[in-house]
Amino acid sequence: MNLTSYVAGKPVISDKMLEVKSPYDNRVVGTVTLANATHTAEAIEAGLKGGKKLNRYDRFSILDKARQLLVERKEIFAQTISAESGLAIREARYETGRAHDVLFFAAMEALKDDGQIFSCDISPQGKARKIFTTREAVSLAVCITPFNHPLNQVAHKLAPALAVGVPVILKPSEKTPLSAILLTELLYEAGLPHYMLSTLLGPTAEVAEALVKDPRVDIVSFTGSVPVGKKIAATAGYKKVILELGGNDPVIIMEDADMDTAVYLAAEGSFRNSGQRCTAVKRILVHEKIAAEFTRKFIEKAKEYTCGDPADPETKVGTVIDEGAAIYLESVVNKSVEQGAKVVLGGKRKGALMEPTVIVDVPRSADMVVHESFGPLAPILTFKDIDDAIALSNSTAYGLSSGIVTNNMNYALRFIKELKVGTVNINEVPGYRIESSPFGGIKDSGLGIKEGVIEAMKCFTFVKTFSLPW
Repeated sequence: MNLTSYVAGKPVISDKMLEVKSPYDNRVVGTVTLANATHTAEAIEAGLKGGKKLNRYDRFSILDKARQLLVERKEIFAQTISAESGLAIREARYETGRAHDVLFFAAMEALKDDGQIFSCDISPQGKARKIFTTREAVSLAVCITPFNHPLNQVAHKLAPALAVGVPVILKPSEKTPLSAILLTELLYEAGLPHYMLSTLLGPTAEVAEALVKDPRVDIVSFTGSVPVGKKIAATAGYKKVILELGGNDPVIIMEDADMDTAVYLAAEGSFRNSGQRCTAVKRILVHEKIAAEFTRKFIEKAKEYTCGDPADPETKVGTVIDEGAAIYLESVVNKSVEQGAKVVLGGKRKGALMEPTVIVDVPRSADMVVHESFGPLAPILTFKDIDDAIALSNSTAYGLSSGIVTNNMNYALRFIKELKVGTVNINEVPGYRIESSPFGGIKDSGLGIKEGVIEAMKCFTFVKTFSLPW
């Protein structure tokens, strides 16, 4: 698969190429022609110059056509996701369905108006006037996406921006660029004016950094690591910055929890997508009264998550993004053992394959508890009561999502009110959402600004008010 960066629909001409290799067997699955500083400048100028202004129906039609094309080519996209990221093909097919939903919801929302009306004769100082609000698109957006969910993360940036009519320059991860470029080409085919989208890969200083720093860019929307996100915030200058960063999400299992539900949610949250989700379960917090029974049943459940060839439909857990990531995860497990933990399942790697791993007796100060481990690791910690559970959950620098397993409404309400996170899901995994609902974290997980189709559309606009005699 030979692909290229695009500047406003024009393929980049360059002698510099990026080889994209499968994390599973290291074969070359595609190449991408790389952009440089000149191409970056051209993309900015093309986006600002613009062209025909798209009305609401135009935007709806383009996004809906893209949705239809994605349905027709869903297997091509799924195979590409699996090949370049090492994700199990069943996960790649699921992700393609999620990206369809993003386009579907964005198309619908493009037809809506969220303006407000304020009467001015409601105080002694008022007048017979009305104030109206409307939203106008910013002039130019830069979107930077990570390697995990290489299609859906891109769709979550592009679709809301295009739904409100904002030209976008996309910089996808160099580890998984193929899905992003295929989506770019699909949007062009769906009728998107070329000035509305450029997709660039190239040296950081010439592409990503140049885009972030350029004062003509109105907004930078970034999903990725905490260090990079904070660097973007420090260097972006006077513009909007949307950051969706890491997570250290717990699933908290109370003593009244339905055991089968708890085991299922903990396993799904820990091992789906090879554990490479910001909302994956990174900590399993279990009430000490049921910890022994839960651990026994959880180990048996975890054995069902087979690890191997991502192309095999029977494989549940593919690779992590590369061998370096697997080596790091193996070192995290080994260090936790040095700190007093015990591995009761898995813990080994082969190349970029990291076995689903269950660890018990994990100290609360262990690195794998304090920091985010981006892989199929499932550390189990115990707590004595709800106060202890809340304190333990809130003890890290992150604040993205959480899942609670309980049938006690008083417990549920306390967690909702007292956990310092962006999302609390009762009897569900931390990452549960629909593609249009608000999503985002606080603390080191983000600035509290939400994504999801509807909230992201707001971010790509500003509110204008006007008043009239009434």
